[in-house]
Amino acid sequence: MLNFEKPNDRLPMVEWAPWWDKTMERWNNEGLPTGMTWEESLRYFGLDPLLMINGSAISSECPRPSSHGAPIITDEKSYEEIKQYLYTDSIIDNIKRAAMGLKEKHDKGEIIIRLWLDGYFWFPRTLFGIENHFYAFYDYPGLMHRINNDLAEFNIHVIEELFPILIPDMVGFAEDMSYNHGPMLSYKLFKEFLTPYYQRIIPLIKKYGVKVFVDSDGDITRMIPWLKEAGVEGVYPLERQAGVDILRIRREYPEFLMMGGYDKMVMSKSEKEMRAEFERLLPVMKSGGYIPSVDHQTPPEVSLDNYRMYVILFREYAERAVREDG
Repeated sequence: MLNFEKPNDRLPMVEWAPWWDKTMERWNNEGLPTGMTWEESLRYFGLDPLLMINGSAISSECPRPSSHGAPIITDEKSYEEIKQYLYTDSIIDNIKRAAMGLKEKHDKGEIIIRLWLDGYFWFPRTLFGIENHFYAFYDYPGLMHRINNDLAEFNIHVIEELFPILIPDMVGFAEDMSYNHGPMLSYKLFKEFLTPYYQRIIPLIKKYGVKVFVDSDGDITRMIPWLKEAGVEGVYPLERQAGVDILRIRREYPEFLMMGGYDKMVMSKSEKEMRAEFERLLPVMKSGGYIPSVDHQTPPEVSLDNYRMYVILFREYAERAVREDG
């Protein structure tokens, strides 16, 4: 699919991220068996198991922020103090161990693997905190470059250690750099602080024939030319509530890859409304280079019965997309 080739039977049917805990609590109360792994849950619903290898550069020993979005570092000195918890050999060992545990199933074609890597907007924000990160582009530009240079070297190390064991089916860089009105930074800042580091690692990934995506919530549409310039080939999850129109993206950027796009807000409604959403997506599903999926994690407003109906409709349209012409 990511090479714009048409499968014989149907499109892939994936969930790219685990369901919210509140969603699972509701479904367990409505009859979903408890204690299943993520893979077992996907197979229970008849979905194709898309699993993740976590390549985050922050070890589990790193001090945590005092609250969501709060800073871990404030300046060069505090960055030096926590570097012992970043980019560590133990992270690399855990990645390799995870790959060895998944290799047999992946080699047999039983699972799909997405490699998660920290991106060059996401990672400094995690360290500086949400508000301070925006100031850091101007107050600490040298430190911002240093952090992203260190991250690029680590990400390259991940590729060099992981890919000889297991070549993932896609790489997704965590970024979340858009909201419902578009990007949270300018093209000028993107080009200065992100593009050089993407351009260092993406050619290495592409040497293995692996597709490179960015994971960003919000409306990513205006950023697509920036991403393409940096070498990024696709984006997810394409949130409808943020105004993303995947039909427009396909018209304007016919070779750009997409995953997601199904409006999660209709999943708690009627079969008719869920079907209408698949009808909206069907032309893009037929066009190739698009992996349909929920445009973020399924919210807890969705009942277990409604989710089962969603999967039934998903399969119907995944088959129609390869069976129907045009």
